[in-house]
Amino acid sequence: MYSLRESSLFHQPVAAASAGDFDRAARLLYGRAGILLGEHKREMVERRLGLRARELGLGQVCAYLDLLERDAGSPHWEGFINGFTINHTAFFREYHHFPALARHARLCRRPLSVWCAACSTGEEAYSIAMTLNAECGMTETAVRITATDIDTHAIDHARQGVYAIERLSTLPDGYLPRYFQRGAGRQAGMARIKPALRNMIDFRVVNLLSSQWPEGPFDAIFCRNTMIYFDRPTQTRLLDRFARVLKRDGLLFAGHSENFTYLTEAFRLRGQTVYAVA
Repeated sequence: MYSLRESSLFHQPVAAASAGDFDRAARLLYGRAGILLGEHKREMVERRLGLRARELGLGQVCAYLDLLERDAGSPHWEGFINGFTINHTAFFREYHHFPALARHARLCRRPLSVWCAACSTGEEAYSIAMTLNAECGMTETAVRITATDIDTHAIDHARQGVYAIERLSTLPDGYLPRYFQRGAGRQAGMARIKPALRNMIDFRVVNLLSSQWPEGPFDAIFCRNTMIYFDRPTQTRLLDRFARVLKRDGLLFAGHSENFTYLTEAFRLRGQTVYAVA
């Protein structure tokens, strides 16, 4: 999910930032990923840019931004974008969506196709897989779950499927032993998603602003607590694209603070932060 990482590294030496670096970085980030940087984040952003520049052996933040601007294909873009995303998520967050997904899935033809956009470190995608398996009896042959995020580190974490036990407190009763393997020895206090569940999901790095989206059509799309980090024109464009890759009876699941009814005529409200193609 898009947002800003909060940094606790303010004691580390950083490269120098000039007056225009924040505005320049904000333009670069918006152009590449559509993410808006608020003025209230200026100090944190400049600090993070300074840390990144110093890691690359550069004495000035402007030299780091020059490096990015010179080469749109530079591998350093990955670290730049990762530095401005946060992975604030949880298993079965906004729980009411999962019974709604199960009800919808029972009415759909198999195999089911679900896209979990901005999946962060995987908790949301695995919650979808657990729901479809536990409530609908679906396995990897009956459903295709595509889970994407722009943050490469988050996708690596999601693919591994390893989480601290305390992060599993929001699981429904019985799901922990059913879907997780507890770690032992040096892995004590951790748990890994069981292979059968991992096999239901295809994790990929995808920038929602790019033309290279997962292939639909989808029975359901989860894009929750993400659109709030885009401006209104970008939100409208993305919603229109979501409508084109959803099946006619497909559902779009939004975040609790997101309201799409005033942005586009492509969707109509179906339930609590659940939208259907108009």
